[in-house]
Amino acid sequence: MSRTVSRRRFLSLAALGAAAALPLPAPAQPRRTMVTVVKIAGVPWFNALERGVQKAGTDFGIAATMIGPANVDPAQQVKLLEDLIARRVDVIGLVPLDVKVAEPVLRRAQAAGIAVITHEGPEQQGRTWNVELIDSVRFGEEQMKKLAAEMGEAGSYVVYVGTLTTPLHNKWADAAIAYQQKHYPRMTLAADRFPGADEIDTAQRTTLDVIRAHPDVRGILAFGSNGPIGAGNAVRQRRLGRRIAIVGTVLPSQAKPLIMDGTIREGFLWNPTEAGYAMVAVARMVLDGREIDDGIEIPGLGRAEVDVAGRQIRVDKIMRINRETVDGLIAQGL
Repeated sequence: MSRTVSRRRFLSLAALGAAAALPLPAPAQPRRTMVTVVKIAGVPWFNALERGVQKAGTDFGIAATMIGPANVDPAQQVKLLEDLIARRVDVIGLVPLDVKVAEPVLRRAQAAGIAVITHEGPEQQGRTWNVELIDSVRFGEEQMKKLAAEMGEAGSYVVYVGTLTTPLHNKWADAAIAYQQKHYPRMTLAADRFPGADEIDTAQRTTLDVIRAHPDVRGILAFGSNGPIGAGNAVRQRRLGRRIAIVGTVLPSQAKPLIMDGTIREGFLWNPTEAGYAMVAVARMVLDGREIDDGIEIPGLGRAEVDVAGRQIRVDKIMRINRETVDGLIAQGL
């Protein structure tokens, strides 16, 4: 073997040895996963929330998605949650239908090391944090003030909620009814609150039934983004828009025709896109082990009021939807 060949072989072996001595690059960390389970899939409100979830997932490096049951059914929500525990996702997001039904499965999620971020779930046990964009009592009271003004502070009214166990809907209803009883003695609640405000067809059928059973009803207060729409369709169908005032939680783009013709006197909401974004932002903080204290800046929301012991994060961003504001809110993607 020539000296040249030997030298080349020696250099090649030396290079291999040097390369073997170099530290190997660390394997890429798997992307963290978060799936948010909402009350019902495919409705405009939660489509808007999903946009916030997806945007935050991109911004914070989380594979963030959203799912929901086909019907407003707490048992279907639980099945979806159980599937996510089996998949070992890193974070579960939840907009609960029934806090009692969801509690056992959320505790199993936490026992499996899965963080749980809720929205519209201030009373939900088994969560890591709950995120709210409104003050629940004020949200109910402000809507009652508007309904009372439209009714001349007199006459009978009814209240709709998503389900009789939907936590925040019933909290808003409690606050609104209590405010009426204290401040508007000439107003009366015609019947116990009605479920179905998450589904247009159900709210429409309920309203037609209410009109038949309570022909003197003068107001409808609907908590659940499809409730005012269904009620409005029924009131318009019966040509009672001048006599029956409708106030409630709506999405501007969905409610605009009924707002512009005066069927819905005013709508109230917070930005569901911001809510979805905030849920993922808080999840990122939890995954990173960040301490969350009162006054913390939540991306997309700003400074938040934090009840550490109660595991609550809250800002107050009530928006009013009427003829003057509806187009501007739609231009914001709502």
